Amino acid sequence: MNKKIGIMQGRLLPKYQGRYQAHPVGYWKDEFSIASKLGLDSIEFILDYNDVEENPLLTTNGLEDISKIEKLSGVKVRSICADYFMEAPIHSNDTVIVDSSINILNRLIRNASLMNVKDIVVPCVDQSSLKNEKYKKNFINNIKTVVSIAEDVNINISIESDLAPIPLANMIDSIGSKNVTVNYDIGNSAALGYNPVEEFRAYGDKISDLHIKDRLFGHGPVFLGKGNAAILKVFELLSKNDYQGLIIFQAFRDDEGVAIFKDQLNWFLKNVKL
Repeated sequence: MNKKIGIMQGRLLPKYQGRYQAHPVGYWKDEFSIASKLGLDSIEFILDYNDVEENPLLTTNGLEDISKIEKLSGVKVRSICADYFMEAPIHSNDTVIVDSSINILNRLIRNASLMNVKDIVVPCVDQSSLKNEKYKKNFINNIKTVVSIAEDVNINISIESDLAPIPLANMIDSIGSKNVTVNYDIGNSAALGYNPVEEFRAYGDKISDLHIKDRLFGHGPVFLGKGNAAILKVFELLSKNDYQGLIIFQAFRDDEGVAIFKDQLNWFLKNVKL
């Protein structure tokens, strides 16, 4: 099982514009040295909808900057959380939005391949949920148009979804690509009341990106161990599957980030066997 731990971008920095999760424009490089000192392996970079064309992931100079900071810090970008698609879903009924989003995803895949990124997480939750059958059909049809590009460069399109276990597994099977995988968010599953045993039975072998988080059932994030997430059970199941994918901390944060991360990392390392 993979024992290297990464973190969601911005969790070790003061909130950007007061937002809980966002690409920290102007000071994103600061996080790499902090992550290095904490012994972290990677940072899951964020592609926001806001100011998307200025994000380092989509510019030549930006890719060079990321490469330089990786070499200086030893901390890698192995995954991308494309929150852009929360605001502009690939499965929208608006064809203008769909065309633009597919173009962004194509560009992101090609640039990610230059960075040796393993996973691009596509969130399909909250306002971009796939629980509507028409949206699910749209997603299947539209994502198929980019699958071959992902396959060519061996990058996973890792779907973060609020679908129940069997519908999610069936949707991925219908897409029919080994490079369409699952982002498993421990906290989100707990908030939705899903059973991890049933989830792993349905798609455990398709998980490539893991978000560590705790939430109360029907509510938001809480300190690790204080919510309803079956964290120990999930890692038992991951171990049985010899999970080799990414492990990304996306745990509860405050306005600053570092101290509360350290406390939760200590809890995690004390309680979870990797």
